[in-house]
This record gives sequence, C-alpha cells and structure tokens, in this order.
Amino acid sequence: MILNNDVLQAKGLKLNPPPAPVGSYVQCLQSGNQLHLSGGISVNGDDAYYGKVGTEVDLATAQKAAAAAILNRLAVIQHELGGFERLTKIVAVNGFVNSSPDFTDQAKVLNGASDLLVELFGPEAAHTRSAVGVAALPLNVAVEISMVVEIEPDYAG
Repeated sequence: MILNNDVLQAKGLKLNPPPAPVGSYVQCLQSGNQLHLSGGISVNGDDAYYGKVGTEVDLATAQKAAAAAILNRLAVIQHELGGFERLTKIVAVNGFVNSSPDFTDQAKVLNGASDLLVELFGPEAAHTRSAVGVAALPLNVAVEISMVVEIEPDYAG
C-alpha cells in the first residue's frame, strides 16, 4: 500500500513525528507479519482535539479528531517501517470515543478515521472496526484509536 501524499497535502494534513509513549508501553509491536499499534490519541502535532463528544465536541469536530488520531498512528507505522512500502493491509481499527452519556454516534465519529484511510490508501484500506463510547480518555482527548496492520516480512539480504 502506498500513501497518497497528494491527498494529504490537498487536505492540508501531514504526518508529524510519532509521539513518545506517555506510560509503560510501546507504540507498536511486531508479531509475525502484523504490527499491533497501541492506542493513539486525537493529537497530530498542533492539531489536537479534547473534550466530551456530544456536549463539548460536535460530531463534525469529533470526526476530525478521529482523523488526527489515525494520522498519529500512521506516523508510528511510517517510523517503524521507514515508510509504507511494506504495509500490505489495514486489518483492524479500534476506536474509543470520549462520549457524553446520551451520545450514540460513535460509529459516525470513527468514519473520520476509516474514510481518511480509504482516501489515503485506496479501497484496499477497508478494514474491520470497533467504535466504543467511553466515560473518559487519557488527557481528556476526544478520540483514541488502536490498530492492527499487516506487513511484508523484512528480509535482510
């Protein structure tokens, strides 16, 4: 899968350096031909989204938060693999939405991430997904996303 940088630029988006973990974990771990990515928050450089969706954050802004979180995760993949040439499939996207008690559109929020992946990588970026509403997220971010991706094995010649 090749990242469509033209789409990134046209949308005014960029991949920032991957964030350092804020706890006792690693950003990603390779197991066989998969990378398992820890939860990344809705912060991509200066593009940051905080607050409870449904009261402090509206749906359109929450979708932007999901896009920021997915860009955050893509930065980790890029750093780990040295680019996207070895990326073969987006397997799963698991999203957590900092939701007010009566907010029930978590799936629509996560469309902000899923739709961006398809725009950036094409239809082969279709993936499985969970969209879960939670009472709170670290640092009061609006969205957190973890992922599983498939990669080509790294053969050292």
